[in-house]
Amino acid sequence: MKKIYITACFVMVALATYAQSGTNSPYSQYGWGVHADQTSGFNRGMNGVGIAFQENTQVNYANPASYAYMDSLMFLFDAGASLQIAKFKENGQQLNAKNANFEYAVAGFRVMRHLGVSFGILPFTNVGYNYATTQNVSPQGNTTYTNTYTGSGGLRQIYVGVGYEPIRGIAVGANFSYVWGGYDRAIVNSYSDAYINTLSKYYTADVNTYKIDLALQLSRQITKNDRIALGLTYTPGHKISADPQCKVISTNSQTGLSDTTIYKIGQKLELPQMLGAGIMWNHKNRIKIGVDYTLQKWASVSFPQYQTIGNQPDYVLNDQYFLDRHKVNVGAEFCPNTASRNFFRRIRYRAGASYATPYFKYNNQDGPKEISISAGFGIPIVNTYNNRSVLNISAQYVQSQAKGALKENTIRFNIGLTFNEKWFQKWKFE
Repeated sequence: MKKIYITACFVMVALATYAQSGTNSPYSQYGWGVHADQTSGFNRGMNGVGIAFQENTQVNYANPASYAYMDSLMFLFDAGASLQIAKFKENGQQLNAKNANFEYAVAGFRVMRHLGVSFGILPFTNVGYNYATTQNVSPQGNTTYTNTYTGSGGLRQIYVGVGYEPIRGIAVGANFSYVWGGYDRAIVNSYSDAYINTLSKYYTADVNTYKIDLALQLSRQITKNDRIALGLTYTPGHKISADPQCKVISTNSQTGLSDTTIYKIGQKLELPQMLGAGIMWNHKNRIKIGVDYTLQKWASVSFPQYQTIGNQPDYVLNDQYFLDRHKVNVGAEFCPNTASRNFFRRIRYRAGASYATPYFKYNNQDGPKEISISAGFGIPIVNTYNNRSVLNISAQYVQSQAKGALKENTIRFNIGLTFNEKWFQKWKFE
């Protein structure tokens, strides 16, 4: 129990380093930001597939029912980070950006027969961008205006989960999460003509709420060497504790005097219902192929937007802001022989692909669709006392683009280390 306590403290300390944004995407200026990969190291090599996977040497957050299948002798701890290199292209102009980010830290262990628990910290959304555009006020004039866009933040969650197999082949589970974070966004409109006022808009929101993920897994041995598993997840939607605010400041460029108007919306924001389904085929524990489908029902919730209704500006909830987000993942893992003494035959080879629809609208059109592919390895760590820990390395290519708008290409390198220690083994002395 002492080691478990130390590991839990390590996860808590990681919170202090979790404020850095995991994106440089201009698309993160909309809604709650860009969605993060809520997966650990082994899932990422398969592009996030995992709803039906039953792993005994990995923490599979994608389906908490899977915690029931963790090895009874092991304590698992998995932490990961990423490096992103992004290229943005629009109207013949190109910009490159890169950033590194702490991604996740999760742990799990078996409490008793058929009952496992897990806890950890994961991202939910990311906000991070900084860019500017400059144009002429009129085609014939020399006066220009510049809009500067900046933003940071995102939603994070810390969770405790449990998985239980009451009947052979049927497991249920749940994750209970505390979600916190928000966003700070700014749009500053300035002019080259010192006689024109500067207009600045600042958008903020602070979130403190909960999230519950319910899960089910069904598995059946169909032949001597083949096993099929099905997975289902459901997250209820609910209102969240958040008071979004818009501050509009008009500054007289000559006198320096400012006129400030503050708009607030009470606690009327929501997290949507989320559903997931997956299937996995396991052949001799060497070949695993999975397909996942997830649906986030964002279209049923609203989001605040600064609008001018008639001649009167206001900050109101827009119930047409969001779209339902559909995502399909396909992934596979191949390991020549998990029990081999040959190091190279124990390496796990992974690959995957996914397609996701946008979850928001902007300028009366749909946001960016997302296409991604990934490949990775699970490399066993071998020493005198441990041969079950794994170094998970993967690379992912992501393309995001809205019709006729910014094209974003990102290469993400992920690295995760899964410590798999025999903390609960009973030693026999002679």
